[in-house]
Amino acid sequence: MPPWPDEETPRTPPPPGGRRYRLCIAYDGTDFSGWQFQPGRRTVQGAIEGALSKLTGETVRVHACGRTDAGVHAAGQTAHLDLARPWEAAALQKGLNALLPDDVRILRLARAKSIFHARYDAKGKEYRYTVWNAPVENPLLRRQALHIRTPLDLAAMRRAAAMLEGTRDFAAFSANPHREIGGTVRTLRRLAVSRRGPLVTISAVGDGFLYKMVRSLAGHLLRVGRGAVPADETLPILESRVRTARVETAAARGLCLWRVFYGRLP
Repeated sequence: MPPWPDEETPRTPPPPGGRRYRLCIAYDGTDFSGWQFQPGRRTVQGAIEGALSKLTGETVRVHACGRTDAGVHAAGQTAHLDLARPWEAAALQKGLNALLPDDVRILRLARAKSIFHARYDAKGKEYRYTVWNAPVENPLLRRQALHIRTPLDLAAMRRAAAMLEGTRDFAAFSANPHREIGGTVRTLRRLAVSRRGPLVTISAVGDGFLYKMVRSLAGHLLRVGRGAVPADETLPILESRVRTARVETAAARGLCLWRVFYGRLP
């Protein structure tokens, strides 16, 4: 497949006589170099576009609501694509899943309005970061959860998380704050920490996220939970608007794009 331009495609309609389709995609990101097509690398976009080419005979670009990094998973990535020769949605979904590798699946596929755009129409996203907090690692979750052996102080993590909610300048939690398009102010509607047995989940819901922002938020909360950073340092770090080594980027394997919102955010 040829490399596609890096810039986002504007709101162009499907070709005359063609159709637009909306997809919900799940994938284990462990063995992918992220979502975006890269020559010579295994990517989710490349895998889906390759399967589409084999199935339909067309060269098709798949537009996602956003790009996930290498090693990051998705339970509800949303994307759209256009076909010049229309297919019945169920047949297209079945055909794609038969050709895709085992670590990526099209969970849902349906015809979409010609003006629908997976990125531009998205109102927000939910990411979940998963930790297996127990002395012994769970081998069934080793690819989807970070293993932390020592106990975590969830009360301290929740205090720190509450300081980060709202409309804030998150430059201190971006891995590349000086290159963020549209600035570094985002609205974090919810940053919650929950526990079910050894499984600790950090859930972040927002209107948009900066580069590696969720992994940075998770990394900070986990340092607070381990006692390496006091919860009260959260606000000074945020207000500094400077990214330093005090904010740790958590490992990619614990992060999952859980769902994308196209209506009102919860």
